[in-house]
Amino acid sequence: MIVATVWQLYAIRAHSLLIPTFTATAVGVVELLHDPAVYLAFFLSNQALVLGFAFSLVAGIAAGLAAARFQRVEGFIDPYLNILLVTPMAALIPLLIMSLGIGMASRVILVFVFAVPVIIVNTRAGVRQVEANLLEMAHSYGATERQVWRKILLPGALPAIMTGVRLGLGRAVTGMVVVELLFVAVGIGNLIGLYRGRFESGLLYGVVILVVVEAFALISVLRVIERRLAPWAHSTLLRE
Repeated sequence: MIVATVWQLYAIRAHSLLIPTFTATAVGVVELLHDPAVYLAFFLSNQALVLGFAFSLVAGIAAGLAAARFQRVEGFIDPYLNILLVTPMAALIPLLIMSLGIGMASRVILVFVFAVPVIIVNTRAGVRQVEANLLEMAHSYGATERQVWRKILLPGALPAIMTGVRLGLGRAVTGMVVVELLFVAVGIGNLIGLYRGRFESGLLYGVVILVVVEAFALISVLRVIERRLAPWAHSTLLRE
């Protein structure tokens, strides 16, 4: 309520065509929700999001687990991982467009590149934060490598893995929007460009709000999944 009031008062005082009032933005959101073209635009954009994030989820968790357990795998992955972490992702967009064109493939790969580094880093950190004495005890009792993974490493690393998945999802949404704003305006980017060109700021802000709501809803779903998969992590956090 405070944010809405400040927003409304500032927009009225600014009296700018580029800054809509809170009420105008709310009206814009309602109009967008009644427009079938908006649902089509989100469907087109989310195709790249779903595919890119799914690939990053599988590859990121697998690479993170392998890198945490095997030094050779980490030595192979680490240079590429560092490059992805320090390189501005927007700088890769022209290269992908030139190599793969402006189709679905370039959008999916960009979403993948945005999301996979944080998933790998958090998965690797989650495995490595498992206490070494638990591993030593398991080996002393004759546990196999499979039993160590199933009983100790995966349960211990799961909270960190899910944190990486949430962060990766946020970056995947960012990648989905960035690639459309800069190069391939297919769905959401097309809407933003359309309303920006018409100076319909209420609708423009409305699209942004819908993207934020979608991202928040997806992350909330992941939090529910995390509590189902790793209830012990949540209870431990409450005790602390």
